Amino acid sequence: MPSLKAIRKRISSVKSTQQITKAMKMVAAAKLRRAQDAAMAARPYADKLGALVRNVAARVGAEAHPLLAPRDDVRTIRVLLVTSDRGLCGGYNANLIRMTEAFLTEHGRERVRLTIVGRKGFDHFKKRDVQITDKYIAIFGGPGHDLADAIGRDLAREFAAGETDAVYLIYSQFRSAISQVPTLERLLPLAAGSTDEEGTEYLYEPDAASLLERLLRQYVTVLIHRTFLESNASFFGAQMTAMDSASKNASEMMDRLTLQMNRARQATITTELMEIVSGAEALKG
Repeated sequence: MPSLKAIRKRISSVKSTQQITKAMKMVAAAKLRRAQDAAMAARPYADKLGALVRNVAARVGAEAHPLLAPRDDVRTIRVLLVTSDRGLCGGYNANLIRMTEAFLTEHGRERVRLTIVGRKGFDHFKKRDVQITDKYIAIFGGPGHDLADAIGRDLAREFAAGETDAVYLIYSQFRSAISQVPTLERLLPLAAGSTDEEGTEYLYEPDAASLLERLLRQYVTVLIHRTFLESNASFFGAQMTAMDSASKNASEMMDRLTLQMNRARQATITTELMEIVSGAEALKG
């Protein structure tokens, strides 16, 4: 059995760790509120813009723009993987990396090139046999609209030029503070869709093709930006949950150590009493 001093030292260490995990939980909860509001606010705009793009594309035709044209032979694939720069967030990054590994196995590592946002994803794949085209790590304040616009223009240019036959997004979709879903979505080619059910006629200025060109570029940026917002909210939700679990585990560990310390102290007192009684009996004899 460890000594009383060792047990007290360990209790003090666990208590200090619990204070840190509680502080990290509070910080994550405060940031989660802002990140969740931003993610929720972006969804209606992205959905409405997507419906508008599909409606215009259905009238113009999928062959009118290269970003809408599906490829019969998919030889090269680009994947945008969004992880976090930091850990201490449970299985948040591990689930995304596992999904990416499964995608690479399914489609062939030699056909897939990765664009990675977040240090955790880059640290994992830089040691593996996979092509990393771009990486964006240690971004102050997290990835934002400017980065989404830059990545979107690069992905769209490469797809339109025929250098890539498909583009996918792998990120964590936010559902709640305790639920984040690793998600795989196809970004390019975009789905043309169908016209609205009412069959409304629109007047296009300057023309439908020019409008579609502008909308498609903007839609790609919006989808990537929404991916960043969903990932940001998911990260803070996962971190808050992980720190809450760590705080509870620390409390349970302190209870066990306190019980162990009381038993050790009781054993010490019993031993000392027995030594005193034995000494007194020896003096009588």
